[in-house]
Amino acid sequence: MGTHLGIDIGGSGIKGAPVDVLSGALAEDRHRIPTPQPALAEPVSATLREIVGSFPGVAGPVGCAFPGIVISNRIFSAANLDGSWIGIDAGARFSEACGRPVVMINDADAAGLAEARFGAAAGRSGVVLLLTLGTGIGSALLHNGRLVPNTELGHLELGGEVIEKRASNRARKTRRLSLKEWTEPLNEYLAHLDRLLSPDLVVIGGGISKRFKTFGPHLRSRAEVVPAALRNNAGIVGAALWAAGSGVAQPTGANRR
Repeated sequence: MGTHLGIDIGGSGIKGAPVDVLSGALAEDRHRIPTPQPALAEPVSATLREIVGSFPGVAGPVGCAFPGIVISNRIFSAANLDGSWIGIDAGARFSEACGRPVVMINDADAAGLAEARFGAAAGRSGVVLLLTLGTGIGSALLHNGRLVPNTELGHLELGGEVIEKRASNRARKTRRLSLKEWTEPLNEYLAHLDRLLSPDLVVIGGGISKRFKTFGPHLRSRAEVVPAALRNNAGIVGAALWAAGSGVAQPTGANRR
């Protein structure tokens, strides 16, 4: 296991750090570079090469979290980057650029793995759902610590509209809603997910999770709802776990609720 390098690609920034995959702690300060605009394959690959090169003492495969559907290292959606990514074998492209193996994972899935191993869902069995509420809505679904990849539950339609257009943090800002007002579409979304998946635990991630104490009391859910613990480092930690071959969160408890 040991230390592995995790990189998290976002629409505004690409950040990476070595991670002790036994503890989930960053072994060094993370390195962040603004995402190239436009975010095409060649400049993004060069940015990854720069980040990998800034940690010369870390060997082994690199884990990379990507904001889109990832199947066998190939990209099938890229809403917040550039449509030219669709169909690209990003694992092969990045491996060539960095001179070492790079394995790909959806960014919300990476965050879900990290929270299930080291964060708000650590030790929990049953059905765990992580929602990242930001520009859009990302999702990660785990059952007894095992990931069901690429769920993309923010793209579900509810009331004839894609739900992330009403319940994401960007939608809150665009519609100038207070946190309390914003919980109304969020509660509709949670109820819909409960009908579909019956989760035992819902973890709320994204930058807005820092304000959970303000809006959390207004949430209505049969399932327990908690804020994410790892916040902005979750994608890096989950990507490093993926690189280490740790795709199973291995919960220790049997506390299904």
